[in-house]
Amino acid sequence: MGKGRGRRARPGPARPYLRRRRARWLGAMAAPRRPSGGGLRRAPQDGRLEEINKEFLCDPKFSNEKDLEEKLAVFKEKYMEFDLNNQGEIDLMSVKRMMEKLGAPKTHLELKRMISEVTGGVSDTISYQDFVNVMLGKRSAVLKLVMMFEGKANESNTKRSGPPPERDIASLP
Repeated sequence: MGKGRGRRARPGPARPYLRRRRARWLGAMAAPRRPSGGGLRRAPQDGRLEEINKEFLCDPKFSNEKDLEEKLAVFKEKYMEFDLNNQGEIDLMSVKRMMEKLGAPKTHLELKRMISEVTGGVSDTISYQDFVNVMLGKRSAVLKLVMMFEGKANESNTKRSGPPPERDIASLP
């Protein structure tokens, strides 16, 4: 057999460019990726939601609401968390994901009913105005109950950081 036939030449001192190329490729594979939907993609949506929050703050209908500014900030964060496509609307799949995350999966029909209850049957997606109206409104929509439940669940599931507390012999089973 001839020399080099059927064998790949390994990068050696004569071919340093292959080492660089392989290192670059391996580095790209091992490099941590930024999550999609990062800060740059969320900035325009954040601005739009802030403008809507200002409208709610100026609205005399909600002037007697306690801690309105803090509530609107929490609602904005929750809305952005479940707006998967960053278009300013929560669609059916986003509501489905939210319900599954809460451990209460729903059928498509139940999800459509929830969305139609929030929007009044006008749209298949939940806009931020509809979302805030439901959360601040007096009606007890299913979505409002779910969001309140999630907030209480998050408060009770706070994990302590740091080392575990010291135990003595009497506390062991």
